[in-house]
Amino acid sequence: MPSGGQRKHTISNKTRKRPGKDLDQIHDDLKPEKAAKLLQQEVDYDLPGNGQFYCIECERHFIDEKTRQLHRKTKLHKNRVKTLKEVPYTQAEANAAGGSGFFPAVTMKTRVELPKQPEISAHSVNIEEK
Repeated sequence: MPSGGQRKHTISNKTRKRPGKDLDQIHDDLKPEKAAKLLQQEVDYDLPGNGQFYCIECERHFIDEKTRQLHRKTKLHKNRVKTLKEVPYTQAEANAAGGSGFFPAVTMKTRVELPKQPEISAHSVNIEEK
């Protein structure tokens, strides 16, 4: 065991980072009525980019649209979108798995299709093939 001067920090990143929303809460945010509110937030000078550039899937604010578009191409965002495609468990599924009650209509989880967000490209020029 290393001496006191050589000991590494033992606090993991999981305990230092702020906890975010659970996946089922983000599923609720992806519903069209809530998504419209989150994407069209009021100006808040305390948030990055005055609260105008928000990624719903990752629950992050960005300073401008370019940064948000770069974030959508990252592995972190793509993995979050992939995990959000799964349907969250319902209380009926939890009760059926625990053997509490009789639930003949409980089905296996399936994948959910997330709505496509419009991509803004810098080169939106129509090229005709000859």
